[in-house]
Amino acid sequence: MELLPFDEYVRSLARERMSAGVLFRDEDDRVLLVEPSYKDHWDIPGGAVDAAEAPWATARREVREELGIDRAFGRLLVIDHVADDGGMPEGIAFLFDGGLITAAQVRALDLTDPEILSAGLHHLGAAPKLKPALAARVAVALTAVHTHCPILCDNGNPT
Repeated sequence: MELLPFDEYVRSLARERMSAGVLFRDEDDRVLLVEPSYKDHWDIPGGAVDAAEAPWATARREVREELGIDRAFGRLLVIDHVADDGGMPEGIAFLFDGGLITAAQVRALDLTDPEILSAGLHHLGAAPKLKPALAARVAVALTAVHTHCPILCDNGNPT
């Protein structure tokens, strides 16, 4: 086996897109979902990791921008390998624990980001339109909250 020159080797390495989200929930395990203005489905607070940005920094930045909440988040709940779906390339999704939030706190959110139309607490079975892989990832994250153990997934399915 012939080794590549180092520069060539580095250029050949895979570049994964990454996203980071935060799971907020209430005492009844309803999850905080946001209605983006630029998608036809609901989502969790979070977004794409920028170049040279750590996923946990992304989570904090996105939640601050989208919801006006600025605080450090809890533990990692899920790392999900997301396959290329024909529209978006393969990637890695990180989901962090945002802790408990009340319905009153959700109603009081200052939604000034034009990307977010609304936010609400929902049980997963009765949630507005979610991508199936995201719904699965959030369900796994709820399990991770209660088992106190992070879970590795492939497209929302525990490995």
